[in-house]
Amino acid sequence: MSDILRDRLVIVLAALLLFVPGLGAVHLFDWDEINFAEMAREMVVTGDVLRPRIDFKPFHEKPPLFIWLQAACMAVFGVGEFAARLPNAVCGAITLLVIHGMGTRLRGPLFGRLWALTYVGSILPHLYFRSGIIDPWFNLFIFLGLDRIIRVFDGAGRSDAVWGGLFLGMAVLTKGPVGILIPGLTAGAMLIRSRLRLRLPVVPLVWMALALLVTIGSWAAIDLLRNGPTFMQAFFWRQVAMLTTEDAGHGGFLGYHVVVLLVGCFPASIFALHEGIRPSAPDDPQRLHRRWMVVLLLVVLVLFSLVKTKIVHYSSLCYFPLTYLAAVRLAHIWEHRVPFGPSRFALGALGSLIAAVVIAVPFLGMRPDLLRPLMSSDPFALGNLEAVVTWTGREALAGVLLAAALLAAHFLHGATRYRMSIVVLFCGGALFVTTTLVAFISNIEAYSQRAAIDFFTARQGERCHLATKDYKSYAPWFYGRTTGPTPPEEVLFHGPIDRPVYLSCKVTSVEAVQALGTFTEIGRSNGFVFFRRDP
Repeated sequence: MSDILRDRLVIVLAALLLFVPGLGAVHLFDWDEINFAEMAREMVVTGDVLRPRIDFKPFHEKPPLFIWLQAACMAVFGVGEFAARLPNAVCGAITLLVIHGMGTRLRGPLFGRLWALTYVGSILPHLYFRSGIIDPWFNLFIFLGLDRIIRVFDGAGRSDAVWGGLFLGMAVLTKGPVGILIPGLTAGAMLIRSRLRLRLPVVPLVWMALALLVTIGSWAAIDLLRNGPTFMQAFFWRQVAMLTTEDAGHGGFLGYHVVVLLVGCFPASIFALHEGIRPSAPDDPQRLHRRWMVVLLLVVLVLFSLVKTKIVHYSSLCYFPLTYLAAVRLAHIWEHRVPFGPSRFALGALGSLIAAVVIAVPFLGMRPDLLRPLMSSDPFALGNLEAVVTWTGREALAGVLLAAALLAAHFLHGATRYRMSIVVLFCGGALFVTTTLVAFISNIEAYSQRAAIDFFTARQGERCHLATKDYKSYAPWFYGRTTGPTPPEEVLFHGPIDRPVYLSCKVTSVEAVQALGTFTEIGRSNGFVFFRRDP
């Protein structure tokens, strides 16, 4: 068996072990996970695979590719959390294979292994493969497309250009035009940075554009012929609104994504920062490719720092160039057997802080009275703390595991065993993410949303309408397993109805619901209040 084939088998097995177990162990989270899963469920229910729907009405925010993947899994495994998250677990295995292969092609087998290890051993890059959101596939298609753009600028021909257009087209079909905006901005920035010394490969770029148009058009043309321009127009203006306005609850300060990447991509972020400030090899033969990665990182970071809506996964494409830079630093350490330098102490400081927070959380959970004074101005948050959640203290072992990995890496480094220090640090990071999810995610979900989801789940099979007031949620439709569109709010609240209406609101909206005069309170739980209106 060749070394490359052996590496690929190890990567696939590791990905299956890390990403698949426990995918269905906890409810999907509002908004994004439930939103996408509900579109997939409705695709299965209606049999209409061309147009995404939410509440059985056309949904103009997302194209269908990721929803197709989820719907296919639901058709095989049934509607549920496992099927909704499985596509990203598969994406995790493919992504690790891609960066291993790309790294091997660019810098050799060692770099390919280190890049894959760096990616899977960092917090958010690992975590996203256990989620049910669009971004892992979206980012993968963009990165594959950009890789072909780089090859085309390096002199590759029509084949690479066509593949690049195909990948970028699939990115657009996954989430939208940002899939070509980011590679386009990156290529433009590279041209400007090189003072236009880069050769502009006009003919291959034309082939790429044609492949892109054919890929997008394979769905868009059918939708236009079938449904007219309604979706395309609404989709375009929704993308503009998302880039220029702030979604409710998703604002943030200018440096939001810098903090997210520094903490969320630990420990890779520390090595990447070191490599960015002080390159390990100024005469690097791959310095042009390295420059592409730096420009990609900066383009994404600047773009989404300027966008008014601030959401963690908006900067998730940065995981590729960030872990690439970290792997460059790690390969230098590995090959030349040199110490980590200042990265060693930064790892200890930030890693110890993360471990301390994770260790403290379960003990705070056992003493909610300590948290109540901090939430005295938020009745809903105080209600969340009333959830019956069992904390044993054993959950802190996740933080202890990270601290132990940091300590072991520190002592191995002190013994000049730099290679083993790298392996322990990033393998420990991968195990830390998995252990933290197992220990914490169910309890966190119990505080945040479980009461409402249990309420809607209990309505499955009942002929009724489900709704929320004063907060946005897709849970009524997915967990209530609705089979048709919900009537307008004015009908649910005041108009004639032919079946019961069940309503969930936060405790802060109780008076507003009572003022309607049409609902009767039927229960309260963990900050949520539930009402019923009879025909």
